[in-house]
Amino acid sequence: MANEVLTRVEEHADELAAQGPANEKLGRLSDTSAKILRDTGAIRMLQPRSHGGLQVHPREFAETVMRIASLDGSSGWVNGVVGVHPWELAFADPKVQDEVWGADPDTWLASPYAPMGIARPVEGGYIFNGRWQFSSGTDHCRWVFLGGFVGDENGAMAMPPRSLHLILPRSDYEIVDDSWDVVGLRGTGSKDVIVKDAFVPSYRTLEYSQVIDGSLQRAAGLGDPTYELPFSVAFPLGITAAVIGIAEGALAHHLDYQRNRVQITGTKIKDDPYVLYAIGEASAEINASRAALLDNVCRIYDLVAAGKTPTLQDRAVGRRIQTQAAWRAVRATDEIMARSGGNAMRVDNPMQRFWRDAHMGLAHAIHVPGSVFHASALTNLGIEPPPGPMLSMI
Repeated sequence: MANEVLTRVEEHADELAAQGPANEKLGRLSDTSAKILRDTGAIRMLQPRSHGGLQVHPREFAETVMRIASLDGSSGWVNGVVGVHPWELAFADPKVQDEVWGADPDTWLASPYAPMGIARPVEGGYIFNGRWQFSSGTDHCRWVFLGGFVGDENGAMAMPPRSLHLILPRSDYEIVDDSWDVVGLRGTGSKDVIVKDAFVPSYRTLEYSQVIDGSLQRAAGLGDPTYELPFSVAFPLGITAAVIGIAEGALAHHLDYQRNRVQITGTKIKDDPYVLYAIGEASAEINASRAALLDNVCRIYDLVAAGKTPTLQDRAVGRRIQTQAAWRAVRATDEIMARSGGNAMRVDNPMQRFWRDAHMGLAHAIHVPGSVFHASALTNLGIEPPPGPMLSMI
């Protein structure tokens, strides 16, 4: 089956690419960019059909994110982040699904998932407080997923730590407008959000430990392997796909820029074997990153489709593949950027925006390689990594 969303995106490719500078200037996606994402169905790709979604294979979602990011990094990033949230809502309590999507299946949810809040248990739910950074696309969302630790009666974190994902409507949190002033992905509008004494009913919460290992997904019994993927496969997919797509966009602009360029020495780029080698190598590296990410999600998808539960080693190796794919693509972007001359750094040259966006995307916590590589190496040796930070996103 053809990727129908990708076909619709191609119809708006020029318009979406043209919005890049406007998004950066606004510090959020323009209404035009957001409308294109809505109209093409890009955010509903992982949304269940029962609530107006397209319920596609995750590979199609990743391919679409890559293409959008190659046109405009910020639009691709928002698509990759916000587009994963319908996947998680699909196995949340049906009551909250109806609240979010009942009146409008195009309702978007923001995040972040980092447990920066405290949820104090009360009758029927929790009283929730906290402040979170990096809520991508939040201006265009009417609900939010937020991470928090369960607290004690005094509002301090209860021990042992227990983490939740909590779902709140727009009326229950504040967006801090002047909180997103960064070097890259400026158009994502990844602003801070604040929650003060909001009551969150229990049915609007999910146990993070059960989301991360996939048990909550399996218990939902939705009958589609997409919704049985572990969180550590699904959540990074959109983010890393965006970074790889940004690298593809940087490469495309580099090729367009270099095609007729003559260096200060008088040598045409097409006659410079050193630059041509760098272009060839970067193209191969970015393509390898793309192939590795797509192969990885298909491998885990096929595993759960066969009725098997991904092991800790499966998840750790998958995170290693995903993390390395992002680093490989950005390193390749650096190689071509360094051979583009000083004019590539001018603000009116889109190459520098894609280069900045790529590095900002690589800085996301999901791309930190240390603990991921450590844990995956231990599992390859047949050793169980110790609990704690090393396993927090595996």
